Amino acid sequence: MRWWKWLGLAGVVGVAATGAVIARAERQRRAYTPDEIRERLRARAADIGASTDQSPAHPARASTTRPAPRGR
Repeated sequence: MRWWKWLGLAGVVGVAATGAVIARAERQRRAYTPDEIRERLRARAADIGASTDQSPAHPARASTTRPAPRGR
């Protein structure tokens, strides 16, 4: 076989392997019940809330309007 045929074959195998990995991850993700997902999200939110102070992430800006466009 020529080198470009081997390269094409390697590409096809790579695409198939990537699809298999994605399908496996999707099956594992769907294995959670809605209650388990809710519990995990609440635990993550509690961890984030405990690790940061309770100040807002983005302080309010002094001006919320845009500057006027310049004339030519």
